[in-house]
Amino acid sequence: MKVGFISLGCNKNLVDTEKTIALFQNHQYEIVNDEKQAEIIVINTCGFIESAKQEAINTILEMAEYKKQNCKYLIAMGCLVERYKEELEKEIPEVDLYIKYSEYDKLWNKIEELIEDETKESKSSFDELTDRVITTGDNYAYLKIADGCSNYCTYCAIPKIRGPLKSRKMESIIQEAKDLARKGYKEIILTAQDTTKYGTDNYGKPMLSELLEELCKISEIRWFRFLYAYPETITDELIETIKKHPQICPYFDIPIQHISDTVLKRMNRHSNGQTIRNLITKLRKELPNSILRTTVMVGFPRRNRRRVPRVI
Repeated sequence: MKVGFISLGCNKNLVDTEKTIALFQNHQYEIVNDEKQAEIIVINTCGFIESAKQEAINTILEMAEYKKQNCKYLIAMGCLVERYKEELEKEIPEVDLYIKYSEYDKLWNKIEELIEDETKESKSSFDELTDRVITTGDNYAYLKIADGCSNYCTYCAIPKIRGPLKSRKMESIIQEAKDLARKGYKEIILTAQDTTKYGTDNYGKPMLSELLEELCKISEIRWFRFLYAYPETITDELIETIKKHPQICPYFDIPIQHISDTVLKRMNRHSNGQTIRNLITKLRKELPNSILRTTVMVGFPRRNRRRVPRVI
């Protein structure tokens, strides 16, 4: 059967989509880019902010129209499903299978049950070492080093969706990076909900600097960069590691979110306006050619309300 995929949301979601593509491909399904040709359509949803939730709902409804034509099975997975599975099953019954993020360890079993796959003799897992079909071209690939988050910012639903920080073992990450190098990828982008806290759960301290030291031994990789670096865990050690290795791009994606101490405290952020200013000053001094990227909230909600996005 022919399978089409739609991946919504962040690059961490994209990695999960790439693993799902590989699972289908390894079971002899044909992957297509045109939803009109697909007999199975898989949508990996985002459920983070209101606009992302509405986009996911609209995409599901749009793809449901193809069930009147060629599509036999419509599958929705990911963060929106994690948050609203029961409501979605009631509101959009056209979807044949909803798979929550917390059910990924049984993902292929659920798909087999739906499509009555005849290749059940091959056991397929969905974990950190699951094969991927890279969808970002031939030059760069994302490498997820952790999942979940333990920051518990008051505006953010990620810990509720993906749970607390769960760092991968360093050996596993290095092995995947070597595999990507053998396949010809020249840039690897490390990603997690909070990359600079990588390792605090497994090793008792932040280990991003040590991880980068090991990754830079892979000479075939020309560039490494990392995303989502929280200001309070960009340490002097990490800065020195970046200065030491030209393979590491001096690119800092730092979500400061606000600069007011009062608002930062209400957000349950672990930095304040002065520490953020001090960090930026230090980066400009130590790495004058560095690139800084950030996100800032111009408004901040006082409370979170759990609400399913309207279908209509």
